[in-house]
Parts: sequence; structure tokens; C-alpha cells
Amino acid sequence: MTENKNNISCKHQWVDRYLEHLLIERGLAENSLDGYLRDLESFQVFLDSKSSTIEKTTSQTLLLYLTYLRSKSLKSRSLARHLSSLRGFFAFCASRGFLKENPAILLENPKLPKKIPEFLSIDEIHLVLERPALNTKLGFRDKVMLELLYAAGMRVSELIELKIEDFDPQTGLLIILGKGSKERIVPIHYTAQHFLNQYIKDWRPAFKPNVKNIFLNRSGNGLTRQGVWKLIKKYTFEAGIRRSISPHTFRHSFATHLLDGGADLRTVQLLLGHADISATEIYTHIQAGRLVQLHKRFHPRSLM
Repeated sequence: MTENKNNISCKHQWVDRYLEHLLIERGLAENSLDGYLRDLESFQVFLDSKSSTIEKTTSQTLLLYLTYLRSKSLKSRSLARHLSSLRGFFAFCASRGFLKENPAILLENPKLPKKIPEFLSIDEIHLVLERPALNTKLGFRDKVMLELLYAAGMRVSELIELKIEDFDPQTGLLIILGKGSKERIVPIHYTAQHFLNQYIKDWRPAFKPNVKNIFLNRSGNGLTRQGVWKLIKKYTFEAGIRRSISPHTFRHSFATHLLDGGADLRTVQLLLGHADISATEIYTHIQAGRLVQLHKRFHPRSLM
């Protein structure tokens, strides 16, 4: 059995080769690799129960597996994820010549309902941003993190990986390393620049840094995703917000408020680092709902 440097492996060498491809060539994160591995291991268990193998997989085998997954009452999104993993894997096997043809080429995802992302209103954002205490190193650090999440619309993984050299204080630009190790340059407003500058100069040294990450824990090491998540929960609760809020909610709020302010969809796509504009278009559903309400409220014939 082969094993990659992330200690993620499977008992089938083709799966190992595929995971190595995702890690090295596509730059996927370890948690993403874990997800692919779990899905492919589930398929392997199914094949074992049918006394079959990956080498013998046909389109009919995959249809039987799809039926099996449906019998487990999986939600549409879980089902779609399983099928996406299989499509990617078998496309890889066919492209490498392991298989003569791709048995998953006609495998289609179930139609997923459009899920409107949760976001905070501008007033709620202001309430949360005012919660951290600015007279302690932890409070000031938290203030800057919250400001950046909203100012740049970054993912939590991007936030915790930010390095000192990723911020240019002269131009107010951030270099953000996104999914697939793709870089994007995002401007941040003056308030966020001011707090970030002050944190780097006056507060970060108090953490006695062991790493180059901008945001550090008490031990001087980089923060974890879980650590940021807990802080978000803390400050949103203190702000009186009882909905389930995550770091990604700030990203959704960033995009929604930009579009509300008149930004075009293409610009928001670039700022978010979306490879496909269809991922950005979900925010237009929020705008459409608001337009309907405004139309009902103000159109003369709606008032009759």
C-alpha cells in the first residue's frame, strides 16, 4: 500500500495515485483529501460486498451503487458529493490508461436546491466588530481578524494562513492564497489597514511568534480553524445574535453588501476567488428577493 505525505491512503493503488494527484497537482487541502478518501472507501466496501473490484466497474455497477446510496436516505448534497468523487476518480483512471474507458462518464448529479447563504446585516456586522476589547493583545487580535474577514471576504483557512509579507501597508493590498494554491490580490479599506498595521507593529510581538503567520495563539503559533470558529461564536453571541454564525457568514456578508452597494458580479467573483461565476451567482438570489419586497412595497398597483 502506498502512502502520501499527508498519511492519507487506501488499499487500492489507483486510489492512492488519485489522492497524490489531488494533493500535488491540484493542491487540495488535507480535509478535502479526507473527504475523497472516505467516499472512495465507501465505494470499495460496496464492491467488496458484491465480490467485485474497481477494475471490473462498469456503468451498471455505478447505477447499482447509486441505488444503494439512495436506499441509505442520503441527502441530495451528500449523494452529489459521493458521485462527484467517483466521477473525478474514474476520469483520472481513464486519463492515466488504467481503464480503457470511463464508466462514470454518464453519471449525473441529482439536482440540488439553491441554498441561500446566511449573512449578517450591516448593523449586525457593526455590533460584532465592536465586541472585542482593544486594550489586550487577544482582544486586539480578534478585532483585526473580524475586520479582515469582513473587509476581504476571505475564507477562514485563508485568514489563518496569512503571513506578514502578504500585506502591503503602502497600497493596502492583501495577497490571499486560496483554493488550489491560487493567489488573488484583494484591497482592504482604510479602517482595516489601520488596525492591521497597528496589530503587526504593536501587538503581534507580544505573542512571541514562533511562525510567520499574522494571527497567533497564546503560544505564539498559528491559530486553527476551530479556534477562529469559537471566537466567532463568542462575539456574535455577545452581540445578541442567536442565529448559527460561522466565519463563512462574514464572507457571505461581504459579497452581499458589495452587490447591494452596486458592485458588479464579475468584480465580486474576482474578490472572492471563485473559479466559476456560477458560484457567485447565488448572491443574486438574495438581491432578487429584496427587489420583490421593494416592488410590492412601493409600486402603485401593488398598494391597491
